[in-house]
Amino acid sequence: MPVTSAPSRAPGGLNGPMHIDSIRSFPIPLSTLISYIPVMATVVTCFFSVILARATLRYVEATDKGLALAREEFEREWSPELHIKLERISPSEARIVVTNLGRTSVLLQMIQLRKLTHAVPSERWFLNDPLVGGMTWTNNISKRLLACTDADFEGQVAAAMTFYASGRMFRTDWFRFHLQVRDGRLSSLDPSNIPARRVRVLENRKGPERRHDVVHDVAAHPATTPDNKFFVTGA
Repeated sequence: MPVTSAPSRAPGGLNGPMHIDSIRSFPIPLSTLISYIPVMATVVTCFFSVILARATLRYVEATDKGLALAREEFEREWSPELHIKLERISPSEARIVVTNLGRTSVLLQMIQLRKLTHAVPSERWFLNDPLVGGMTWTNNISKRLLACTDADFEGQVAAAMTFYASGRMFRTDWFRFHLQVRDGRLSSLDPSNIPARRVRVLENRKGPERRHDVVHDVAAHPATTPDNKFFVTGA
């Protein structure tokens, strides 16, 4: 039988000597590959470090918000807050009802009454009565209320309370009421609004003129009290 010879491959084929020479001409030493491993590890470490840093920042922001909410809740629970109400008992009698809406106890120091047409309070009197949190304090103000009005009067009157709490002196905003007086008798006494601002801190000055200074700050210059003297976080 005739013997067929295998076809010969072209010198420039895929498995030819030229391809082998091209592979051998670009050798990559093992030491070079090993030297690239720390660089790759550094890049991967930086990538995960950035991810962890962002996660840490988010956790810190969430923690700050939680602490702010907890602080606000604590201040709302333990900050002093008084509500003042004037009630008409009979045509000849009226009383003031002060309710301590906070948990902390306070020491009532001074009550002020004034007509809205007057900048200076018409009536003020000093107290020294404690008021426990959640309790109310009442007092008859018939003569004092009629003393700051005329025999025939119809208009707005306001009441405010100054008190001590946690070693500092506070004053409530003015609670307004619509008063009607006929022939020296109380015809009606209805609340007009509830103040939108919380109690404000007054400067606690020591010395023999402290009481005079408090009256001066509250009554004579009510508009000069800085806004940063307000007790905490606005209502």
